[in-house]
Amino acid sequence: MKQPKKILLTGAAGYIGAHTAVELIQKGHDPLLIDDFSKSDDTLLKGIEKIIGAKPNFIQGDCKDPAFLEKLFSQKKFDSVIHFAAYKSVGESVSDPLMYYNNNLRSMVELLNAMKKFKVFEFIFSSSCTVYGQPDVIPVNENAPFKKAESPYGTTKQMCEQILEDVVRSEKELRVISLRYFNPVGAHPSGLIGELPIGVPNNLVPYVTQTAAGLRPKLTVFGNDYDTPDGSCIRDFIHVVDLAQAHVVAVEKIKNMPSNNEAFNLGTGEGVSVLELINKFEKATGVKVNFEIGSRRSGDVVKTYADPGKAKKMLGWQTKLSLEDSLTDAWRWQKRVSHLSI
Repeated sequence: MKQPKKILLTGAAGYIGAHTAVELIQKGHDPLLIDDFSKSDDTLLKGIEKIIGAKPNFIQGDCKDPAFLEKLFSQKKFDSVIHFAAYKSVGESVSDPLMYYNNNLRSMVELLNAMKKFKVFEFIFSSSCTVYGQPDVIPVNENAPFKKAESPYGTTKQMCEQILEDVVRSEKELRVISLRYFNPVGAHPSGLIGELPIGVPNNLVPYVTQTAAGLRPKLTVFGNDYDTPDGSCIRDFIHVVDLAQAHVVAVEKIKNMPSNNEAFNLGTGEGVSVLELINKFEKATGVKVNFEIGSRRSGDVVKTYADPGKAKKMLGWQTKLSLEDSLTDAWRWQKRVSHLSI
């Protein structure tokens, strides 16, 4: 293993943060987990403890609070920061854009200020394929231009990447990797951590699993009249464990990158429609999903999937787990936590 790193992991009680914490710890790294519980609770932290056999190092706090960060950085030494602490619902960002701009931009700015003051020079950013808007060419690669985002959530990711580009230009020692996720799905194969939305899910797979478990009366598919083979939107669904492992590789290889600001698509390179995913879930689990076709949803991109070639070439990373793996793992997790998911 490479030299273990001390890593600040923000948004660590969330879905991707928790899975990344497990992968980092299992690879011998030393992450400090922080979260303000504004969009989560301690359920996944308890799951991490069961998986690793010890309580993870955790401090509750808000990345937007400069006093909290000042105290944290003055007391702890970090080699790297992995920043997950952002709100991520497309629909919610459309209905409450100010909340998204306030949280997603301020948390990054305050973190970068603290890193500058305390001389921490490695930053892994949790970005998104939403930065591309509706791309002209699919599969989309990292050279695709940022088109107008389809939602305020997507705009915050574009703005955060622009902030990083500007800061890297002025702070010559800072090294940045932005990881542009496509659609993370699934759960840890242990069934001990997974996606646990507070209230009604905003993402497709937890809505599918909650409907299959009888917690939701039916799933609404938002539109079947798009210009796609079956009329439903097409996405690139990536297993969350594959995604988490990409963060481990990024933090280990950030010093070896050819430039001090690199972006990587994280996806499978395969497009799957919403209706196809429902069908694959039913086949993988043997459980029927009650769904209906509804009207289109504001902010949705019609079709997007990744060209993940750059990550394979420069990070040596590629997905290993299938969509069927993702769906069976998500269902295993759902059966364990159905009483928590209402």
